[in-house]
Amino acid sequence: MPSKKNNVPTLIPEHVAIIMDGNGRWAKKRGLPRLGGHRAGAENLNRILRACGNFGIKYLTLYAFSTENWSRPAEEVVGLMTLLEDVIDRKLQELHEQGVQIRHIGRLDGVGQRLATKLRDALYLTRNNKRIVLNVAFNYGGRDEIVHTVQQIISKGLTPDEITEDVLEKYLYTAGQPDPDLIIRTSGESRTSNFLIWQAAYAEWYFTPALWPDFNEEHLRKALSFYCSRERRFGLVSEQLVSAQSG
Repeated sequence: MPSKKNNVPTLIPEHVAIIMDGNGRWAKKRGLPRLGGHRAGAENLNRILRACGNFGIKYLTLYAFSTENWSRPAEEVVGLMTLLEDVIDRKLQELHEQGVQIRHIGRLDGVGQRLATKLRDALYLTRNNKRIVLNVAFNYGGRDEIVHTVQQIISKGLTPDEITEDVLEKYLYTAGQPDPDLIIRTSGESRTSNFLIWQAAYAEWYFTPALWPDFNEEHLRKALSFYCSRERRFGLVSEQLVSAQSG
């Protein structure tokens, strides 16, 4: 169980998503190259994943690399691809033994063949694990996901009258999963950055100044406590919620 047993939040979100921001600033503060910050951020993945499992979170989505990130300096992009390969090589078996089911959301178009193969192998190896689902949002953008979804619907030959919210959700990358209840962004930024545009419609957003490599179990507990303090009305008024819950 989490280390501060007396302070475990009473209401645990089923699905938490995190925009892992601040690696570059973390590195700059220490006089390191940006890739040094990304390495430190990668080392934090297991710690937060383990904490999420201990808290009872069933789905964790991490924003690892956006469709816009390809525009970063070529050296940094190559370094990030190499780093992801290294993480898979070093951590995959451990994650598998911990019962983590890895899923990919985003496109593999344009991704190097070696990395794409490693990602597919990781998905296949962990496909039957049940403890926690880890969605890796890699080469992902919220707008691109909606475009991809519309393309898939058109390719199936559906008529306009057949297209509903439920139908559209079946073609999202997260099909079959609950929408995120809580989205956390580290580093003090308060932008949504094209992340889970459709799925985040009723999510609670939590912004923390902690840089991603420093984000730890205690920061996560504070985010969960914030979530507990929120009244999630989904477009209703408080009185309607009380009536629905009592009925």
